Amino acid sequence: MERRTFFTTLGIGTLATCAALPLVSTNLTGMESNSAAPLKNGEIQHMVIFDLKHEKGSALAEKFLKDGQRILSNLPVVQNFQVFNQVSLKNDYSYGFSMVFADQLAYETYNNHPDHVAFVESRWKKEVTRFLEIDFIPGC
Repeated sequence: MERRTFFTTLGIGTLATCAALPLVSTNLTGMESNSAAPLKNGEIQHMVIFDLKHEKGSALAEKFLKDGQRILSNLPVVQNFQVFNQVSLKNDYSYGFSMVFADQLAYETYNNHPDHVAFVESRWKKEVTRFLEIDFIPGC
């Protein structure tokens, strides 16, 4: 695909959002990393892809993503939190959050943590129009 066609198809809003939100993850030590280690036995990769009621690339969309990263990555059981912008033409969701939990207990602790519950009630339910959750454990 020609470069011009690619960027036209991708859209300026996506490019602006990608430029504004670098893919950075935070591990338990608070150190930033651009790569994730393979999952160990018992670990859970939790991902959610979603759309917002805000226009893609808008200040409100960026605020939601940054607030989500700030709030959720600070929960003590969350490892390798990442924010993603969708670029595939095969998928029509716009954004993604990804994180790793050490085990099922850590995952349940996250789901019940007051900061997670507050984020879901005050932001997620009001600003997310649709979503899909995916949870993986290591295979073969």
